[in-house]
Amino acid sequence: MINIGNAPCSWGSLEFEGVGENKITFEKVLNEIEQTGYTGTELGDWGFMPSKPKALKAELAKRKLALTGAFVPVAFRRRDAHDDGKMRAVKTARLMAAAARASHAARASHAAGTSAITQPFLVLADDNGSDARRTLNAGNTTPGMGLSEAEWSAFADGVNAIAAAVKIESGLKCVFHHHCAGFVERPEEIERLMALTDPDLVGLVFDTGHYAFGTTAPSPQVVMDGLHRFANRIWYVHLKDCSAEVAAQARKNHWDYFTSVSKGVFCELGKGCVPFADVARWMRDREYAGFATVEQDVLPGMGQPAESAKRNRAFLRSIGL
Repeated sequence: MINIGNAPCSWGSLEFEGVGENKITFEKVLNEIEQTGYTGTELGDWGFMPSKPKALKAELAKRKLALTGAFVPVAFRRRDAHDDGKMRAVKTARLMAAAARASHAARASHAAGTSAITQPFLVLADDNGSDARRTLNAGNTTPGMGLSEAEWSAFADGVNAIAAAVKIESGLKCVFHHHCAGFVERPEEIERLMALTDPDLVGLVFDTGHYAFGTTAPSPQVVMDGLHRFANRIWYVHLKDCSAEVAAQARKNHWDYFTSVSKGVFCELGKGCVPFADVARWMRDREYAGFATVEQDVLPGMGQPAESAKRNRAFLRSIGL
């Protein structure tokens, strides 16, 4: 069974520095995730939700929400960033592992007939938005903007090492998040990282919106091609839409990543180019089980997140999810 969660990033709580203060509380986010029909949540940036297992368990259980994942960015191309990244990843994974035992039990008892409640994933990613050229050219990168051979080696070594540490210390699995404004954005960059990492340790979280935007020519076929291309490494799915029209404007006007987000490149589900009915069919054909997470990335203060979340949930129900 496919369960549907949401994430704090849909309320403007992003794992980036310098994008503006978001005064929304975790209580409001969790309340609205529950009220708009979702049954799981990601953790968000460290410190947004309670960082003690007992307190986090209580907040999730109160709303009968499962914990589905947590995003940990690391500047993997720099070997001197790996130790700090490992510390943050292991700390986050231990918190999730402890909290998930209660939250998943609560969710399972809440949803009679739910056949697969999985452990949360530790979601590794590049330190997105930290490189000026990649941030300026998000959605419009070229091979010449990529990593050197030495940086690829460092990147893959870091991902493998941190995924191994997370598994040993918490028992959780790691997935890597390809992400615009980072060094693993284009399909060939995703493919290279997958080839360089251990398939038993590192899976892929396939983000439909980031994949579309990162191809430089978003279309329904591009998204489906990506799902088929990386099928054997996809362990987790983020359901995000991408406006091909806004993406084209971003390329024409040379908008950086954050400007593109502020202009609505990641629109409400069903209003962009991602063919969600086909995505849902692909998931069923692959016998995908557990959670898929809706993410409509917005900047702090943008839009009406609860209303968007409600419409996004209704849209997914209309296609059988």
